[in-house]
Amino acid sequence: MHQEWPYLGGDLGARGVGSAHRQPATVGPRHADPPRLKPGPGQPDVSMPELRAVATDHAPAAIGPYAQAIVSDGWIYASGQIPLDPRTMEMVDGGIVPQTHRVLANLRAVLEEAGGGLDTVVKTTVFLSDMGNFAAMNEVYAEYFGDHRPARAAVQAAALPRNVDVEIEAVARVR
Repeated sequence: MHQEWPYLGGDLGARGVGSAHRQPATVGPRHADPPRLKPGPGQPDVSMPELRAVATDHAPAAIGPYAQAIVSDGWIYASGQIPLDPRTMEMVDGGIVPQTHRVLANLRAVLEEAGGGLDTVVKTTVFLSDMGNFAAMNEVYAEYFGDHRPARAAVQAAALPRNVDVEIEAVARVR
């Protein structure tokens, strides 16, 4: 039994997906826009929503080709923050506790500039240079988030930018 897949224009053939009967893809000239799939009946348009880059002077400027955060479709995707003082761009010394305070202050500033806050965070990822620092980081983390408990992952990284002890990224909702 052959089944047409109307949205991709191919024949699934007797063996289904991956069949030898599949139509080869055709691509136009290199400078042309790639072909777009059109939504089928009853399916939503899957076009890319607008992306808005976020930048604030109250957090360290991006030290590479990325944004402090991106806002898209009501969501905030905050880049990982490290313990740089935004006024001096110098590293905060003193170990995991002062570094975590600085990281979370930076993250809060970025989220607020984007239209959210720590209370709108749904997920964080914490990168630690040493999981032995987890308990101390967690105490500071709890101070900033209070009763709000977003989902979280914490991992030990082989190396972090500028050899810091902690980096935290977040996904949040716009208010």
